[in-house]
Formats: sequence, structure tokens, C-alpha cells
Amino acid sequence: MSEFPTYEELLDRPFFFCGIGGSGMLPLAQILKGRGASVSGSDRSRDQGRSPEKFAALEKQGFALFPQDGSGITVSDQILVASAAVEDTVPEVVRAAELGCLRMTRAELLSILFNTSGAGIGIAGTSGKSTVTGMLGWILHATGGDPTVMNGAVMKNFVSEDRPFASAIVGGPGAFVSEVDESDGSIALYRPAVGILLNVSLDHKSMEELRALFGDFLARSGVAVINADNAEALALLPRAIKALTFGIDQDKAQIGIVPGSIADGPVRQAATVIDRHDGSEHPLVLNMPGRHNLSNALAAIAGAIAAGVPVAKAVTALAGFAGLARRFNVIGTSESGITVIDDFGHNPEKCAATLRTLKSHPGRVIAFFQPHGYGPLRQMGHELADTFVAELGPEDITIMCDPVYFGGTVDRSVGSERIIEMIEDGGRLADHVPAREDCAKLIQSIAKPGDRIVIMGARDDTLTGFAESLLKAL
Repeated sequence: MSEFPTYEELLDRPFFFCGIGGSGMLPLAQILKGRGASVSGSDRSRDQGRSPEKFAALEKQGFALFPQDGSGITVSDQILVASAAVEDTVPEVVRAAELGCLRMTRAELLSILFNTSGAGIGIAGTSGKSTVTGMLGWILHATGGDPTVMNGAVMKNFVSEDRPFASAIVGGPGAFVSEVDESDGSIALYRPAVGILLNVSLDHKSMEELRALFGDFLARSGVAVINADNAEALALLPRAIKALTFGIDQDKAQIGIVPGSIADGPVRQAATVIDRHDGSEHPLVLNMPGRHNLSNALAAIAGAIAAGVPVAKAVTALAGFAGLARRFNVIGTSESGITVIDDFGHNPEKCAATLRTLKSHPGRVIAFFQPHGYGPLRQMGHELADTFVAELGPEDITIMCDPVYFGGTVDRSVGSERIIEMIEDGGRLADHVPAREDCAKLIQSIAKPGDRIVIMGARDDTLTGFAESLLKAL
């Protein structure tokens, strides 16, 4: 990391974010600005007229926004923050190269802020990172701490009129809570005081690569917090210097659930948390359904303990956690009794967790899925189809539109229709309707009282508006 400026030097220089509206870029830009840095940026979505309310909110917060034509890069001491995937032909990158500007990836910049905080708490794993980051950030805030939180999702507890897109909290020096990403290998940059490992499963990399990345992460953590219910995560326990385990089923987990104490409802749940260090029991109320969220809550409680918060206080604080935007977000129920849910499910594991939660309660499920690109669909299409076949019943239906496409040279030969065929071959009802607007018309025509309609997909802020307009039409 020696080629990069120190933390103090960083804050003295102006930043330009290419793709400032992205889920990973926006909170980082907010944290830098909150710490006094000069931050401007551009975004292709803004140029294309998508999500205008998001960019209006950013401008209101004082961010200078430019078209993505290079006009925002004006001086050589600007630092260009751009994803490693951004092509060298993008005007900002071209202009920055001409001026000799320093270019950093999001992860490189975030890791400097994280590692210099003195108390970095990193949340790792294939799924659940955003939820646990939000939960833990809320616990630390509600128990009198002043954490900085970097999240990939909007945290409802921190949304205000001035900050409608609250995916970051700017706190004081000390606790810095952040999800850390294994998909691009950047997890290797972080040196956590507390490292939390939620799960290890096939996603962007091979299992061998994931075991090495997550194992090294635990070895670098002052305290490693590990999910004892996940066999792959538990197998990495020997890599930890000092460990704290949590789990619902694993009776040797240090932070667990009293057997038989779980009461699960359609939108909330309750359980009794046990601290096996002293046998104390603590009633937990969680305003989120689903067993995966109960596991996420245990991860956040264990992480809080590792950060010095007593169990009782952490459990009590979670009762006030309002959840995240687009994470099993119940938009509402129509007068005729049809419920619409907005969800970030986009890979097999996340979709399975959402569908399983829905199927644990009565009523037909209409699952609308918008793939977040042709590449991901090609990569995990088979597993996605298997998930919809395994988790849904014969009366449920899956509806898919074409994948999100914002331009570029990606191979578009394999689309949603192939996934729909595989779901039908598996004996389930499914339909491919190319245009999203036409999917809405189909859903309206088939929805009946008692149905739950779930809108799933990633990398498209307009999906929430789509869910809201669907509820309105119903």
C-alpha cells in the first residue's frame, strides 16, 4: 500500500468518484465528505436519467456532479476513485491519465480508512454482509458508541429527509464497521480488530480460493467471530488467533439460541439468546423474518461482544433495528390482501433464503426476478433455476424479464428464456416476458388475495419504484 498517500494526506486532496451512485461507491463518498474531504463525481445512470432522486439528494448534500465526459477531472492532485472493472477508455480515466492523477479502487481507499481507524470491524462471507453490517452498526450506535459504518445497502434506522440514501454513517475515531468483499480478492487488504465470518459458499470464486481468502482474513483478525452452523466457516476456526463462535444449531457455539425458543412470524420473530460463557439468557425480538436473519442477528451480537458491548445491551438494541432497504422490505398489502415485497436476492443463496422465508408461511408466491446482467446469468443460471425449482411449490410462479443492460460489449446470446426453460423442466410454473412493464401487467392479471409478490434483483435502483407502482396498481 506504500504507493498511496497516508490517511492525513488523503483528506487534503480532492476526490473524483467515477460511478458515484453505485452501492459501494456512494457510502464511501459520504464518509470521505463527512470527514472534510472535497468529493465530486459522475455516473452513467445520471447521464441516462435513471434514479434522478438519488443524484438530487447527493447534490443537496454538497457533492458536485458532472457528466461522465471527463470534464470533472481538472487538476493533477485529484484522486480518481474507480472500480477495477472500469475500462481505460472511459473519459474520466483517459483524462486522469493525461493529468497524471492517482487512481485508486474503492477497496484500496476503503481499506486505508478501515485500517487506520484503530478499531476496524470487518464483516465477511458469501451472503448476509449488508444485514449484519447494519445490525452491528445500529447496536454500537444505540448503546452509546459513535461508529462509522460503511454499508452496501440503505439502513432504515439512519434515513432522514436530508439523507434518504443512508448507506453510511460518519462517526468519530474508533469503531469502523464495514462489509469486506471477497469477490475481487480485496478482502486481503483489510486488517480487522474484529473479523466476522458468516458463511463460505460458491459464488464468484472457487471453494479453494474462498477458503484461502477467508482463512487469511481470520488469521489477520484480532478476534475472529465465526458461524459455527456453517461447516466451511467452522473448518477455518484453527486459522484464528482468538475466536468467538455463534450458531443456532451448534450447541457448542458460545453465543446461541435456547432450543425450542424460536417463534417465527411472517414479518418478525422472537427467540431466546444464550451466552454459554455464563449461561445467561436474553429475550430477542427481531423485526425481520427468516432463519437466516436470526443467524445474522447472532453474528451482530457476537461482533458487538467482541467490540466490548455486553450481551444484554446488544440483544435489547436489536429490537429497534428497522432493517435495510431492499432486504425483504414489505412494501405493503393491498386492500384485497396481496402483499408486495422488495428484495435484493440476486444469487442462488440469497434467493433461496428469501423464498424459504416466504414459503414458511401460507399463501402462493409470485416471484419476479430481474437478472442483474448477462454475465452473471451465464455464470450461475443453472444454480438459479435449481433454486426456484427447489424452493417454490407447484402452485407458485416465477416470472423473469430480460437482464439489465446498460450498454457495453457483453455477450447477450444467453438470456432469461434459458433459465425459464430449466425451471419449467424442473416441474415448476415459469414465464419469460422480455419487458418489465409487461411483467407488471401479467402479475396484476394473475394475482389474487393471499398471494405474496416478491420483486428480486440487484444493481437497479428502479426496482423499488417498480414494486411500489405494482402495489398501487393492485
